[in-house]
Amino acid sequence: MNVYDFDGTIYYTNCTVSFFIWCALRHPKLCFTYAPKTAVYALLYKTGKIPKYKAILQLYTFLGMIDDFDEQIEKYWDKHEKRISAWYLAQKKPDDLIISASPDCIIAPVARRLGVNHIASEYDREYNVLLNNLMFAKEKARYIFDHGFPVIDNFYSDSLSDTPIALCAEKAFLITDKARKINDWPELDKETMKKVRREINTGTDIHLE
Repeated sequence: MNVYDFDGTIYYTNCTVSFFIWCALRHPKLCFTYAPKTAVYALLYKTGKIPKYKAILQLYTFLGMIDDFDEQIEKYWDKHEKRISAWYLAQKKPDDLIISASPDCIIAPVARRLGVNHIASEYDREYNVLLNNLMFAKEKARYIFDHGFPVIDNFYSDSLSDTPIALCAEKAFLITDKARKINDWPELDKETMKKVRREINTGTDIHLE
């Protein structure tokens, strides 16, 4: 089984932020009802005033403000599915697993189109709550272990924060150059481990900045 992170790995950019921009262009009121508070939360997070999960929950709140969400998410993927990396499409297999911190309501439609399995952060759009742990860093590895998934043959991610699950794979690859270049996962020397800890602690691959 091959396992893939999504944002920045097989899909260039962050799909949550990209989908917000899509929705804001069609529902301009979001620029007034959502964007200012979210900018404040991002600043509070960056300055260490609030924990990461609170910033992420605020990031996700626009999903509950879209009355035609089901229609818009399908239209979004109609246009943006072409951003899926060509290298991934060339090697895609039916038993692939996409595992992502992005909301399930965004990831599920494109995983269905690709015909692969997925795990993502379960977010309730009505009540603005995560129904399970945010699928980030070590939570990905914990989920794999807790649910008895088969051996991971190859794992792909653009972020060193995914080192915990990379260590579970027979082989791991780090994706760079706007989701176009495949590199061997770096050796976990002292300097690399500093980067791993920094990415896990700051959530840099969530792209809140």
